[in-house]
Amino acid sequence: MREERHYINGEWVAPAGGQFLDVVSPATGEKIARVARGNVVDVDLAVKTAQDALEEWRGRRPLQRGRVLMSIADMLRRRRQEFIEMERAETGKALEQAAGEIETSIQYFEFYGGLVNAVNGETINLGDGYHSYTRREPYGVVGTILPWNAPLNQAARAGAPALAAGNTVVAKPSEATSTTLLWMARAAVEECGLPPGVFNVVTGLGPEAGAAIVKHPLVRKVAFTGSVRGGLEVSRLAAERALPLTLELGGKSPNIIFEDADLAIAVPGALRAFTVNSGQICVAGTRILVQRSIYDEFINQIREAAAHLEVGCTTTANLGPVTTQAQYDKVKSYYEVAKADGAVTVFGGKLPEQGEYGSPGGWFVTPTLYADVSNDMRVAREEVFGPVGCVIPFDKESDAIRIANDTDFGLAAGIWTKDLARAHRVAAQIEAGQIYVNEYMSGGVETPLGGYKLSGYGREKGIEALHHYTHLKCVTVKLS
Repeated sequence: MREERHYINGEWVAPAGGQFLDVVSPATGEKIARVARGNVVDVDLAVKTAQDALEEWRGRRPLQRGRVLMSIADMLRRRRQEFIEMERAETGKALEQAAGEIETSIQYFEFYGGLVNAVNGETINLGDGYHSYTRREPYGVVGTILPWNAPLNQAARAGAPALAAGNTVVAKPSEATSTTLLWMARAAVEECGLPPGVFNVVTGLGPEAGAAIVKHPLVRKVAFTGSVRGGLEVSRLAAERALPLTLELGGKSPNIIFEDADLAIAVPGALRAFTVNSGQICVAGTRILVQRSIYDEFINQIREAAAHLEVGCTTTANLGPVTTQAQYDKVKSYYEVAKADGAVTVFGGKLPEQGEYGSPGGWFVTPTLYADVSNDMRVAREEVFGPVGCVIPFDKESDAIRIANDTDFGLAAGIWTKDLARAHRVAAQIEAGQIYVNEYMSGGVETPLGGYKLSGYGREKGIEALHHYTHLKCVTVKLS
């Protein structure tokens, strides 16, 4: 069985405690690897290594750092298929989804590799006799704590701008999906010119290795992506040190379909919005708000569209299994929750027959949609993080906005309408960090991502992320 260790200072490092954690295939339920169980000793070694590497890395010209990031992108593109297969083995992702996420990972390194010279200050006019200007400087050692739903994608999203800005990094991937990040880190050093110690990977559990990163006195900034519960715990630990955070947490995003929407694109768009990656995506459009005049027609069309979804491990499947046993148990528990709430099942709502989608031991769930849902039902208020959506009727535009904002979350929202004035008007009133119009999950590595309310704060992606990985310093000089 494959055994993965930490990657620190350009070397594989055995866990200080001598313990490993099992990695299980979500497609079969079988153990496929062991990964190091990191503790405070491992984290301390990684952080001190990153601190030692900081002066040389941040002292490089931005263009020189950019070339290394571009080289990492080139390496990932050359070895693209290898990383796709590694990611599929641990996450269970559909081939199309895994390929898309590796491509996005590549684009993060390309984007920030080319954007390094945008980390600039500005001059401020204080009148004659003064010269005032700002500088953007790296924090130092940055900790990134990453989820299991998009391993390399999320690691690149945080790591590439942190490195571009001149920081060094200690990353902790999910214990369930560590391989692609470990092997990317190794290749970055051995093939791409990244100095040893600049990017280190400590694997293990969140309450152990993750918490140790947040608590370490040499860590000056943390980026966390994950559950609300995990984010609140990171926030509590960070508050004790006044540690700056970027938090990207959960979502229960509304996807609003007005009566003038083109259902030929809105129906498949809405279906994909809550089933892509088997629903394991924070921005998933799981609350589908449909204007009452087209409600029945929408239900009929999305039921028909869902019949063409393919679940399994084949190269043509749209959905694979969910990634962890805990998530499998959580998703199936919501079938009973929805039933108790009185929601009407449009499709799904139960586990597949044993072995229907592949191995009997795989964590497969059935794409599920509930209708006649009210916004106070648990299935409409709680993040399931699986391919489970609900349809909520509304009458007027003002009702749609009210229902959309009646949530603890605020990560994303969709609007489907032919009326662009309405699209802009509604987008301005929705409390969410990103709004998609007549498409869902549009945008790219260039577009900022982040949440309102319990969905977190700070921004990933785009030039905004680059700024989030820097201190802003103001210098004012009296000239006479």
